[in-house]
Amino acid sequence: MEKINILIVDDRPENIIALEALLERDDVNLISTTLPNEALRLAWEMDIAIALVDVQMPEMDGFELVEILKSNPRTKDILVIFVTAISTDAKYAVKGLNTGAVDYLYKPLNPYVTSAKVDSFLQFVRTQRDIVKKNKELEAYQKELIKAKELAEQGKKIKENFLANMSHEIRTPINGIIGLANLLEKTTLTAEQNEMISLLQISSNSLLGVINDILDLSKIDAGMFKINRTATDLEEVCHAVINLLSIRAKEKDLELITSFDPDLPKNVSADSLRLNQILMNLIGNAIKFTNKGSVTLKVEIMDRKGNNLQIRFSITDTGIGIPTDKIEKIFETFEQADESTTMNFGGTGLGLSIVKNLARLKGGVLTVDSCEGQGSTFCFVNWYEVLQDLPETKEKHLDKLLPFTNVRILVAEDNPINKFLIVKIMKDWEVIADFADNGQEALDKLRDNNYDLILMDTFMPVMNGLEATRLIRTDHIPGKKDIPIITFSAAVMENDKKAAIDAGANDVLSKPFELRLLHEKITQFINKQALML
Repeated sequence: MEKINILIVDDRPENIIALEALLERDDVNLISTTLPNEALRLAWEMDIAIALVDVQMPEMDGFELVEILKSNPRTKDILVIFVTAISTDAKYAVKGLNTGAVDYLYKPLNPYVTSAKVDSFLQFVRTQRDIVKKNKELEAYQKELIKAKELAEQGKKIKENFLANMSHEIRTPINGIIGLANLLEKTTLTAEQNEMISLLQISSNSLLGVINDILDLSKIDAGMFKINRTATDLEEVCHAVINLLSIRAKEKDLELITSFDPDLPKNVSADSLRLNQILMNLIGNAIKFTNKGSVTLKVEIMDRKGNNLQIRFSITDTGIGIPTDKIEKIFETFEQADESTTMNFGGTGLGLSIVKNLARLKGGVLTVDSCEGQGSTFCFVNWYEVLQDLPETKEKHLDKLLPFTNVRILVAEDNPINKFLIVKIMKDWEVIADFADNGQEALDKLRDNNYDLILMDTFMPVMNGLEATRLIRTDHIPGKKDIPIITFSAAVMENDKKAAIDAGANDVLSKPFELRLLHEKITQFINKQALML
């Protein structure tokens, strides 16, 4: 235990000897002097915790000594106990306490009282020093936490930037594929070609889903993931997945079997996109790890509570199965059951991790039952609210989008495929369109022409769309600062959308966008501009 320094100041050596005899113990270090000035020096040089000071001394009395100690930042925290033989009148005690003392001892000293008081102050000093030590440790820990937080935020920012850039780079060509497939669908095609276009659309949307999966995992980590429930036909979702994966099953000569509960309702409230992701991953995995036999999707009602149904989706295969000790491992990100699995079957190990997270976020339960060498059954169980059957309506995408009248739009887009698609769209809608390859070129065209609206890509060379938008909003081109601007980008992170709005965009569209949605937004802003004129 660290020794605590106690200073004894008395002009009479015999009094010092008496106090030392009373206070001597293993956990204290006694320092004494008969000279007040010497006492000041000792207090300055040594870590004095408690000072027992005689009141009446020549040259400098105890009150004066304590006033000097308390006025110095280095010695102001010393606990001072006055030792006096003068009257016990209250006015002396008040004067001493006002000077900064914490207690009085009266001569002749009572050994028990003296010892008890000093013990209590020793305990107080130790407690205070322990608090100071803990505070310093806490401050050091806080500094480490702040540093760790800064590093985490920096890492998060790097990760978000990487995801945004990769999202843009990958989604841009997929946007072209989806757009071209939509244009081809409107041309004269044979039944076989129509089926191929349909599969191309499903495949490209599925590829887009894989990219979204990676972004979803990031959103799940950041606590930003949302489940969007709408009226969903469960059989339709299942058939869409089976139709898409049937090609892979045929290639391996596998039988794809479906079984639906006859009491399954037409519509339930569900996030069809997330359910599609779960089934795509589970059935896709079953086909991948099955070399002969079959893969069966069974959908059945397990329980009813009022207007809610507990529905189980079970995917059973006759594949390689999973060893019992590896079942938990397969749900970890980038993990597979065995090192040889990647070599023999391929894959990233992302699928089941995504399924596990999606199942948890949807409020459902994911289970697996497997026997090595015989096959596996994955089950997803969740509660769904039953919705009344919706009236049959003509599908929106079959409705012709009406052309515009005397509308001129500036389109800033650097990707040649996307530009080709937008040229075709603008032509179909009878829009007078000018095109720019970057933000600077868009500003130059805006300076020389009048437009009803600008469609601005976010990522472009020379000058990006956000910078061009900011310049327009600051009246960089006189009289054009209020023109409606819709930005579109293949980056889909929330902070990318916020950045566009903060730059001055009126609205944001994510690539690939629905033609109807673009048509609606253009109509909305054109009508608004017309009302303002």
